[in-house]
Amino acid sequence: MAEVLQLKDIRRSYGGGKAPLVEVLHGINLNLLEGEFSALTGPSGSGKSTLLNIMGLLEQPSSGELLIAGETAVGLTDAARTRLRNLYLGFIFQFHHLLPAFSALENVMMPVFAGKGVVSAEDKARAAMLLERVGLAEHSYKMPVQLSGGQQQRVAIVRALMARPRLVLADEPTGNLDTQTAADAFALMREINREDGVTFLIVTHDARLAETCDRQIRLVDGRLVD
Repeated sequence: MAEVLQLKDIRRSYGGGKAPLVEVLHGINLNLLEGEFSALTGPSGSGKSTLLNIMGLLEQPSSGELLIAGETAVGLTDAARTRLRNLYLGFIFQFHHLLPAFSALENVMMPVFAGKGVVSAEDKARAAMLLERVGLAEHSYKMPVQLSGGQQQRVAIVRALMARPRLVLADEPTGNLDTQTAADAFALMREINREDGVTFLIVTHDARLAETCDRQIRLVDGRLVD
């Protein structure tokens, strides 16, 4: 299988100048393959958020090499990193971050609008199809405040798929949901992974959910231990 993401000796330090330099990631080497469904686990403060931000091109490593779909992603301009992010990556967060002034359908189309500055009829049809796929067709024109927490997270999940990403990075995507709703959201991501071949990396503290993934990647004190 092709490698969607490659990390080679990734290090990240903070501080410098008058503040002491503190390294929080210590030479991370990791490959994610096409179609994998992986969990990233580890205690609080282990560096999971920093690592996810680097993978998502939201933060630059201090050193090392990062490739997305074979393209180097270190040392690029902001515009070049944005292009790679829009082309290959989708994001799901613990708090759905839906825009309150826009409908569910409009929120799903936001990644396309952000990338192209315009939404076509084909894009609108795809957004409607995605909402229908997750049982929200009749809620397409509702505002986020009119949706339940689980419905809002389903909108966030299909929003991450709108631009057909190769890799979806999910940061505690079920952490703000009750047990059953969390299980339903997780099952939806698993279904999308199996049917569409989208690679998922899910940061989670839920050991039960992590155990159902194809692979568990454990980070402790800025080092991969499993």
